[in-house]
Amino acid sequence: MKHAAHSGTRAEQSGLPEDLYLIGCGPAPLDPAMRGKHPVPAGASAKTVGNKAYNLLRMAAMGLSVPQGFVIGTRYCPVAAAPDAAQAPEAPAPVAHWKPALERLEQATGLVLGSAARPLLLSVRSGAPVSMPGMMETLLNIGLCDATLPGLIRLTGNPRLAWDAYRRLVATFGEVVGGLPAELFDGPSATAGKDERSLDFAELRELTRKHLETYANETGHNFPQNPRDQLSAAIKAVFASWNAPKAREYRRINRIADDIGTAVTVQRMVFGNSGGKSGAGVGFTRDPSSGENRLWVDFLFNAQGEDVVSGRRNAHGHELLAEAVPAVWRTLGAAVEALEREFGDMQDFEFTIENGALYLLQTRSGKRTPQAAAHIALDLLDAGIITADEARKRTEKLDSKALASTHIKLKSGGKGAAKHAPVVLATAASASIGVVSGELALDEERALSRKAAGARVILVRQDAETSDIAAMEASAGLLSQRGARTSHAAVVARQLGKVCLVGCSAMQIDMKARCIRFGEQVFGEGDSITLDGNEGRVYAGEVSVVREVPEELLRRLEALRKKD
Repeated sequence: MKHAAHSGTRAEQSGLPEDLYLIGCGPAPLDPAMRGKHPVPAGASAKTVGNKAYNLLRMAAMGLSVPQGFVIGTRYCPVAAAPDAAQAPEAPAPVAHWKPALERLEQATGLVLGSAARPLLLSVRSGAPVSMPGMMETLLNIGLCDATLPGLIRLTGNPRLAWDAYRRLVATFGEVVGGLPAELFDGPSATAGKDERSLDFAELRELTRKHLETYANETGHNFPQNPRDQLSAAIKAVFASWNAPKAREYRRINRIADDIGTAVTVQRMVFGNSGGKSGAGVGFTRDPSSGENRLWVDFLFNAQGEDVVSGRRNAHGHELLAEAVPAVWRTLGAAVEALEREFGDMQDFEFTIENGALYLLQTRSGKRTPQAAAHIALDLLDAGIITADEARKRTEKLDSKALASTHIKLKSGGKGAAKHAPVVLATAASASIGVVSGELALDEERALSRKAAGARVILVRQDAETSDIAAMEASAGLLSQRGARTSHAAVVARQLGKVCLVGCSAMQIDMKARCIRFGEQVFGEGDSITLDGNEGRVYAGEVSVVREVPEELLRRLEALRKKD
């Protein structure tokens, strides 16, 4: 369909309330300024709909596979996030505002929120004008309840999927909306020590029923069985998460204004937990630590996206994905190559595979180390993706000091054995390069107090979670027992310039005794360990390091700066 030139307001053209935009739900009036590019709806920008939704609109316009949905703009955040929003006379009526977009989404998908026969399930995500990885809330599987669950089973033919999605919804809703501790729904006690992905549908059904009982006992009321009530509560909770302590702390650290707000993006669910050739992943179009031009992906089969980014699960690298579903891997490679050219930068992307079909859920400019920033800018220039002026702008603050990296000091300056060979305690996945030594701290209070006393701290946690943002800023490195390289906390640690190792399964943490164990070796708070992000190793005690300057990279930068 050929679109006419834009005239009048966007609301008049679309029939939707102001600052409400559809994603992939049919033609929309286009922004004239986007002529010659992949067009987005008129009035949509990162400022009005948030960076996440704006990039989803651009991906949909590129013809990439994006789940259909709608976005409620950032202008509603300051009112909706206020504690007394329900009483404020200027507060928009939530249902009245998003109902027209929901109806359009239902028409586009042929599914209906709350239908017992063809239920529509939804994800509800945040998205500020600037990237704030993992600092606000997400809810998945909205729309599942006792009445709609049989319909999902009939639609999918997969009772395990239905019960897995239901138990996830109850747990997340309890945590995000009900304010309950995640531990009530998580951990070995809930699953008899089994990995949740190994449970069959009968075990998941029993676990869901336990979650429903826990929710009722802890909140004093039953889990909401009206899907529209679920959606309304989810939208309100995501807006409210703009003022969560970790979100405020992230804005303070990164000097982000408090008044820009977040949008809320609502999309049709796609299911990576369908079994078989299904799963969820997060990746970077280039290595965010070194800048090497290769896909850098973490992936979990039979999982939903939060399993990867939450920091509570270990993940596989891309090798398993490429081997198991090579056609999807090739499709993903072509898609993200197109993203890099469209956005002119290395991208951090999220995706779901549902029964062998690829869906892109997000893309944004990826957080990277200074060394990676220089490599990527120069390589994008060589590829003709960015101009020399843009490359100079991206690298103007990068000098020998910023680009120097730390390595373990080796005997005779070679790469052989160290003078006093350090004791390797364990290996882990490296999310950020460099070497750092310091005394271990097991929680935020300890990290902050020891930093204030002048100590260099290594934060040690079971999970790599963004709620530790203040402790991460105070620490020189992060070591976690669980988590993926692409988890939100690892992304933030890399952005903060911290050495970060995740998924250290050989480490046991004893919070009661305030110590960690590697086999028979025990280290208490105050004892020193070393993280080697270059090799993915944990060492006992402090290790001598040397700073190395990348001479070839500096020569390339100097040549760029001399260009006319």
